[in-house]
Amino acid sequence: MALAVVRDLRPGLRLETSEEVTAFEQDLLAEFVLARASAGVLDDTIRGDVGPILGLREWFGRPLWEMEAHDLDRYFGRHRRNSASGTKVRQAAAFAVFFEFLELRHKAAIHAATGFVVESPLDEMN
Repeated sequence: MALAVVRDLRPGLRLETSEEVTAFEQDLLAEFVLARASAGVLDDTIRGDVGPILGLREWFGRPLWEMEAHDLDRYFGRHRRNSASGTKVRQAAAFAVFFEFLELRHKAAIHAATGFVVESPLDEMN
């Protein structure tokens, strides 16, 4: 029995420029919206999820797959400190669904393209 070289059949996506990263992020968000819509989630609910996700991305200044728990602690503890607790709970729920989507569907692709292993920054503490 001889050994053979095994190669990956998937195209090698490697994000090199900020434009490529931005385009990849937009594609992931569009797929998230489509997945939520195909699951029967109402448009208003989807908009209610996407708005906070975009706000978090703007605040963070980097792709969300790079976010860690301490970053989200800073977001809720400083940036959203004066928000109503119900607002923070709804935002945390939207973030949880989005990160679950990234982990379930794109963890391997994000790692291959960026070197980051996406993991939800939400935990029992925040």
